[in-house]
Amino acid sequence: MFEFDQYLGFLAFLTILTIGFWLMIFLLTFVIPYWVGGAIMEMIKEKREAKKAAQNS
Repeated sequence: MFEFDQYLGFLAFLTILTIGFWLMIFLLTFVIPYWVGGAIMEMIKEKREAKKAAQNS
């Protein structure tokens, strides 16, 4: 059915596909929401500081 080099190529393909799948799951569930949440928090802090600076002057 398969020769040995075809079998190794198929295993390499499945390994790369699996690694890519879990990497996408990790990025979509943890990294991107953390990044977006941090950017929103930073934007809110900057607006608060600008409002305080405007009130003090």
